[in-house]
Amino acid sequence: MTSAPGKAEERGTPDRAPDGTHGQDGAQDAQRLQWTSRLLGWSRRHIAWIIIGAIVVVLGILTVAQNSANTDKAPLSARNPAPDGAMAAAEVLRQHGVTVTESDSFASTAAFLAGKPGATVLLYDRDGYLDSAQLHVLLKSAGRVVVVSPGPRTLTGLGIGIRHAGVVPSGTATLDAGCRQADPLVAGRVSGKNGFLYKGAEATCYSPGTADGGMYAASADGRLVVLGSAAMISNDLLQEEGNAALAFRTLGPAPDLVWYLPGLGDVPTAGRPPTLNELAPPWVGFLGLWLMVVALLAVLWRGRRLGPLVFEPLPVVVKAAETAEGRARLYQDSRAVGRAADNLRAGALTRLARHFRLGPEVGAAAVIDAVARKVDRPAQELRMLLDHQPGTESELVRWAQSIEKLEQEATAQ
Repeated sequence: MTSAPGKAEERGTPDRAPDGTHGQDGAQDAQRLQWTSRLLGWSRRHIAWIIIGAIVVVLGILTVAQNSANTDKAPLSARNPAPDGAMAAAEVLRQHGVTVTESDSFASTAAFLAGKPGATVLLYDRDGYLDSAQLHVLLKSAGRVVVVSPGPRTLTGLGIGIRHAGVVPSGTATLDAGCRQADPLVAGRVSGKNGFLYKGAEATCYSPGTADGGMYAASADGRLVVLGSAAMISNDLLQEEGNAALAFRTLGPAPDLVWYLPGLGDVPTAGRPPTLNELAPPWVGFLGLWLMVVALLAVLWRGRRLGPLVFEPLPVVVKAAETAEGRARLYQDSRAVGRAADNLRAGALTRLARHFRLGPEVGAAAVIDAVARKVDRPAQELRMLLDHQPGTESELVRWAQSIEKLEQEATAQ
């Protein structure tokens, strides 16, 4: 019969290979589906921790990337591309053959000058970290020292007789050289924004005319130059007027330039107690960051979880007894005996006036007269009782009981 082979073909598995590989593939697919379902279930249960971990990793990567960048935010830094930095001036000097060496410590600056005594030093010590001895080392070792916007401490430490003469008047956009110094004469007019004036030097240039001093001061031998404007060298104003010409002629006469920005580590340690940063071990900074992360995770883990907001229809009706009790507790906590007595007195007079139908505009005297006629007592006695000012809480309670008793007698039928 022809039907038997058809039934056999229906019951068979013609797609499966004779060696059973199709069965193995099916088992592997089932196993993969099982692991996938488990992974999805685990991720759903721990989704909050996964998000927190991802945030921590991203913050760590951003922190490392920012710390490893070859830029800083220090004003007038040769690595600062911001408007208050001086990367533009340093790069232009490098393109013109000047070797610019950044330094943020006195030790490295002194070591560099020991090998190249003819180098120029740009000194921007806006906080006055260096003392007189350190400044004299720079003056003796360098071929030229260009001090930018020095403060009183720096000027005193230099000991060259240059002192402050004020600031450039507001509204002064530019200043002319006004002297016979070679560099200012070639540079010409410069920007006077945020400039300081100095006097007492052998040569003073860029004076506003209304003050005794200028924004450029130099010694007789030209080995010391004081520039009264850090903005003149900054990225923001370098291209204006003759700022670039004056900066490059002042900083670029020698093939080597040390761009020195002193830091807190340059402060002499003699007679100074160690700071917390010096006392702390080096691993505190690294461990402190992770302690903050752990503390944040602990707060998220153990912090109080508030339930959903409950919407209540307005206006809310509160019983008068509850408001009176709440106000009484406030008076008790603040020991406001006088305020509580005034409220009790006013309430009693209002209720008595309403009882005797005296009207809302009636005074206390009329209410007391009506009560005196009703209880057959002298009005002066009742006035003394109502006008009494309790001094203590116990006296307030006794006085309130007397007022309540009088009100009951007056309203009794």
